[in-house]
Amino acid sequence: WESNEKLWQEVKSLRESQEKLARDMHDVKVTLSRLTVSEEDESREVISYRLRNELGVEVELSNLRIDDREIDLYGASGDICVVGEATVRLGKGLVEELDGKVELLRRTRPELLRPRLVKVIYALAATQEALEEARKRGIWVLKIDRDLVPRPGP
Repeated sequence: WESNEKLWQEVKSLRESQEKLARDMHDVKVTLSRLTVSEEDESREVISYRLRNELGVEVELSNLRIDDREIDLYGASGDICVVGEATVRLGKGLVEELDGKVELLRRTRPELLRPRLVKVIYALAATQEALEEARKRGIWVLKIDRDLVPRPGP
């Protein structure tokens, strides 16, 4: 009996640890979700401000869903259209993904695009490989205080 009692105590202890881990994981998911939302909000404000001050263009940015894909940053005004993403850490994959989302727009919702397309990624940090890929693809990469890859064109 003593041996069985020890086993049941261990099972109970494991169950309690598993429940605590599940609660902790939920808290991490909630925090990450809040961080992502605040990063997107910040990116909208910074990019809108920069476009207004540098190009004299007022563009209201929001997210856009096409089928099951989400574009974090989309806005159009006159002949200019902004398509972009917001991320905490930028890797090469997201640079490629942004171009894929632009192509998706061209195929499925071309009326949302304009003659002047600004592709942009707002990031807190970025790998050198991602920045090089963004330069090649003509994607503006910035953070709150500076450009990581300058905005191409006028």
